[in-house]
Amino acid sequence: MTTAAKPLLSVRNLVTRFGRGRGAVTAVDDVSFDVGVGETVAVVGESGSGKSVTALSILRLIPSPPGRIESGEILFEGRDLTKLSEREIMEIRGDRIAMIFQEPMSSLNPVLTVGLQVAEPINVHRRKPWDVALGAAKQLLGRVRMSDTESRVRAYPHQFSGGMRQRAMIAMALACEPRLIIADEPTTALDVTVQAQILDLLKDLAQGSRCSLILITHDLGVVARYADRVVVMYAGRVVEQAPARELYANPRHPYTRGLMASVPRLDGDTSKRLVPIDGQPPNLARLPTGCAFAPRCRQATDLCHRERPALAEIGPQHQTACWLETPAHV
Repeated sequence: MTTAAKPLLSVRNLVTRFGRGRGAVTAVDDVSFDVGVGETVAVVGESGSGKSVTALSILRLIPSPPGRIESGEILFEGRDLTKLSEREIMEIRGDRIAMIFQEPMSSLNPVLTVGLQVAEPINVHRRKPWDVALGAAKQLLGRVRMSDTESRVRAYPHQFSGGMRQRAMIAMALACEPRLIIADEPTTALDVTVQAQILDLLKDLAQGSRCSLILITHDLGVVARYADRVVVMYAGRVVEQAPARELYANPRHPYTRGLMASVPRLDGDTSKRLVPIDGQPPNLARLPTGCAFAPRCRQATDLCHRERPALAEIGPQHQTACWLETPAHV
């Protein structure tokens, strides 16, 4: 995406909280990023970093209570999704924006056939009769490279393998030809071979339909192969974002560098020991003063422990939130 191009999705200063009072948890804290037309953006971070809550916030799927979108904008095709009525956002879900959830076995209805579930968005959003929608469902199952679609469309989720269930979820997401697909850890619990097949399929389908893709993952190998741009999250905040090639060539935040140092690489010194990130992610209900990563950072200064750095531009389309990267420290 060029800097002049108008983004399909623009998230600005998004804050999502759970609970109230002293026990309140800020799961998404002042998050901002863009997704361009036809672009694949990976959102990366450890468990609890706010990746999935950010995705659920975009579609207004945060359970309320206890959760709520407290402030910020989610601009999709020029409309602020936070300002829409429940009926208006329901018209967008599954139609203009589709989501592939983390665990297909718990996302698919066990008492309905796969064909009915893939056909439902076409029936609801396109107002097509069920026989037409079921015919389209067969074509969609074939499009995601599932064999024997005639029998598969009448099968139930428990009769499918994990990889087949994930293909069914992708078919459902593609049913109404959305402009944006959000894939939340789409290869969880799948073996490595099936993971590659699913991710290749998802990327090919997104490119073929000029559909944008938000890929939520903790796997940096996935990011390197499939993403155009990367958003790194820690403790509910964006700590770095950049084009994928730039991020891998020149990671600037200590957390990003720590993630990369803890993953084995085949293009480097294979005898080199992996370096884990010390400590544990912080409790979001009791975040430390200053930078949330400072207690785990080997380069942290007194300033890092006192004040929280803002996300700042350090290069073309490259931003980071680190005091060590400010002009006074560089």
